[in-house]
Amino acid sequence: MAAKLLTKTLNLRHPSISLPVRFNHKSSLPLQTNPQFDILKKKRLTFAPMVSSTNPHQSDDFSPDSKLINGELKPTSLEERTFSGLEMACLWIGLVVGVPTYYLAGSLVDLGMAWWQGIATVVTANVILLVPLILTGHPGTKYGISFPVLARSSFGIHGAHIPTILRALVGCGWYGIETWIGGEAIFLLLPKIAKESVIAQQIYWLGTSPLEFLCFIVFWFAQLGIVWNGIDGIREMEKYSAPVLVLLTVSLLTWAFCRAGGFSHMLALSSKLSISEFWAVFFPSLTANISFWATVALNIPDFTRFAKSQKDQILGQIGLPIFMGAFTFVGLAVTSSTQVIFGRVISNPIQLLGEIGGTWVLILAILGISLAVISTNIAANVVAPANALVNLSPSKFTFRRGALLTAIIGIIFQPWRLLKSSESFVYTWLVGYSALMGPIMGIILADYYFIQRADLSLGDLYTASSRGGYYYSGGYNFSALAALLAGILPVIPGFLGKVGILSSVSSIYNVIYDNAWFVSFLTAGILHLIISSFLRRGRAHSMQQPVLPSS
Repeated sequence: MAAKLLTKTLNLRHPSISLPVRFNHKSSLPLQTNPQFDILKKKRLTFAPMVSSTNPHQSDDFSPDSKLINGELKPTSLEERTFSGLEMACLWIGLVVGVPTYYLAGSLVDLGMAWWQGIATVVTANVILLVPLILTGHPGTKYGISFPVLARSSFGIHGAHIPTILRALVGCGWYGIETWIGGEAIFLLLPKIAKESVIAQQIYWLGTSPLEFLCFIVFWFAQLGIVWNGIDGIREMEKYSAPVLVLLTVSLLTWAFCRAGGFSHMLALSSKLSISEFWAVFFPSLTANISFWATVALNIPDFTRFAKSQKDQILGQIGLPIFMGAFTFVGLAVTSSTQVIFGRVISNPIQLLGEIGGTWVLILAILGISLAVISTNIAANVVAPANALVNLSPSKFTFRRGALLTAIIGIIFQPWRLLKSSESFVYTWLVGYSALMGPIMGIILADYYFIQRADLSLGDLYTASSRGGYYYSGGYNFSALAALLAGILPVIPGFLGKVGILSSVSSIYNVIYDNAWFVSFLTAGILHLIISSFLRRGRAHSMQQPVLPSS
């Protein structure tokens, strides 16, 4: 079911589908659907949004600009909105059950938390994130629009490129991390003589060994080949990846239980942190856990646009804290058990599999991990960057080209450095990019619910006309851009101190950095509301009803 949703998301090229273009003012049902407006048969598609009496600049009729629409960016039709809450939940299961989630859980133990503190931190973070996740998913279901199109309403027709590209860059980083994990799986299968050879020795300037880098590149090409060959291969992988990894997880949990003589060690494992040390670790860990899925939460309209109703998208999202809590328990239980079994904590599941040994066990485990890595990577880290690039230039970029550029940038991120320790993964990578995701989400939610009143003009989202409601100043909403900058700036000193560029940073900046998502989210959202209240001159509001019938 998750595969079905992903396939619809990536492959919106149905030549028989046309958009409903006229609506009854008192009903959300379309009055007519005219095939003459099929965007794949005609170069122009005409929207006829209702004229807002409050906006003198609203045009009676807008023709979508060819630079703003194509098969991937057009609103989904009623026929495409077929996914239930269960199918949305299955997508999250496929995303949650993966190596990075396991690694994040183990990292909390590695940082000194007790098992229950780690689980509580993860669940708390995901309950908090659930609120903006559902709120951001609302316009996707209501209007059938993707994240890049939604961003046009708050940042402007051209200004939307900025938040979508920032989201895309983070997706590229994650793509690199997932690919590196797949490369580690290949490295683990190599014979011992290869692992002890000269090319397995780390090169300082590279940050890893040539052999590990070669394994990374091999997996990079294999993964890209699957994407390049079309959606069918991806659909088949999505169909089986989640069950395989669930089976692998259960097997790993059973092994840990038997070898460690139960989970008594984990349950008895107390925190290594004092009260003050715990809170110093808790807040950045909370931010990191929110940031872990803040990327997908931001572009969740890319998926909720296929939901049958708001009820279905909400029910599908509610499972996130439950799934994360359950898988975190597995990760923490196995990681804690490694202390008893091997005499040290092993938070990386790939390294753990290497310690377990056994040829057939390794082969089956690595195949399962590779399958899950590829399918998760496609769903979480290719859709958003590809859509962002298509939005940047619909006439030049396709999904394939977007995927290729995503993969190349993923190498530039040097993911082996991001995963070299729990601290670099949690404090540098996760907390660092939360300063980008937080303000974007704060601005979009503040704009959609408080300024737009959850009432968008579908036609204005696809026109570059200066009379369009989201054209603002030259296609840019400088209120949103100023708020975005204001949300990011306070976090920069703490980030520079964390990566070692600044030798000394004021404690206040460290506190801001540890709470980067919260600070940037609230700062940008509130500032956008304040600036907009002064600059707003009667923004264009269409009375057009959503494509989806109201419940």
